[in-house]
Amino acid sequence: MPAPFHLAIPVDDVAKAREFYRDVLELQEGRSDTHWVDFDFFGHQLVIHYKPKEEKESTHHNAVDGKAVPVPHFGVVLEWNDFEAFADKLKHKNIQFVIEPYIRFEGLPGEQATMFFYDPCGNALEFKSFKDLSQLFAK
Repeated sequence: MPAPFHLAIPVDDVAKAREFYRDVLELQEGRSDTHWVDFDFFGHQLVIHYKPKEEKESTHHNAVDGKAVPVPHFGVVLEWNDFEAFADKLKHKNIQFVIEPYIRFEGLPGEQATMFFYDPCGNALEFKSFKDLSQLFAK
């Protein structure tokens, strides 16, 4: 197994973010304090850290496969069947997708399933999957 990554992200409402990651994404909660919470993010360590909201935060998007991809974003690569099940679960939980689950680069190198959505504090997440994981870094 590759080494797990550690990612700390800012949230302006720890309670709301905690509920989202724990109850909506169904991640296991680890250690916590009043200003931060650890989560098991598919075998990786995700930490939400309180940061006051800035006056005006701008969002940026880059065009990828004809879609406006939010920058920055983070997520994980799931197994194909896990991706489909996770996407269905999120649809049933009425997640508002920025980019609905679909097949990106269809028929091309790097073909993948992908979806984007925001957490309640404005952090963009992408989950993706490859039928052939050797295509992860295909050119």
